[in-house]
Amino acid sequence: MRYMMLIYLDEKALSEPERQECYGESVRLAHQLRSDGQFLATAPLRPTTAATSVRVRDGRRLVTDGPFAETREQLGGYFLIDARDLDEAIKVAARIPGARRGTVEIRPVIEIDGLPID
Repeated sequence: MRYMMLIYLDEKALSEPERQECYGESVRLAHQLRSDGQFLATAPLRPTTAATSVRVRDGRRLVTDGPFAETREQLGGYFLIDARDLDEAIKVAARIPGARRGTVEIRPVIEIDGLPID
């Protein structure tokens, strides 16, 4: 089963050297997960100042700068993995560097027939 791991943290919580170390740890984890046959994708996200939110209401498109909601922690990146079950996904989530300073939300991915495959 595929699991999306959404990494939330205060985007101002890390200094630039800490952020670079976090990226390095994430790269190493991605390589370990690939060798275990679990890695599908990962990427950090630019800060919320680069975000754009789109909503459609009554057939009209509404575009605003920034994230949809103000929160203490922001979505900072993700890992997409393949795991046997939730227990295995939890073990992987605990290895993500962002889990030490923020929160990793684990969401099972719904498999929809007909989507393009890499």
